[in-house]
Amino acid sequence: MSTQYTSSQIDLSLVPSEASDQERMKTLIEVLSAYVEHFHGGALEMVSFDGATLQVRMSGACKGCKLEQVTLHGWIEGTVRPFFPDLQEVVAVA
Repeated sequence: MSTQYTSSQIDLSLVPSEASDQERMKTLIEVLSAYVEHFHGGALEMVSFDGATLQVRMSGACKGCKLEQVTLHGWIEGTVRPFFPDLQEVVAVA
């Protein structure tokens, strides 16, 4: 049985304080991708983030998985929202 990250378990303190929101989000998605790669054989990539909308590319075992929307909205969105409270939506792009 694997454990999912929660926002309280993710430490972004290594990201420089002067980092842009895009750099902070990219780092966060890389942390989540490492988990997905290790436990599920998939991967995540940040395509863009404008402060309100996060676009991610899901690949590997995640691409086309019937739980893609659950992962996208329930887990990714739920994990990043505490760090970016103005986030309005997370969308998967091809």
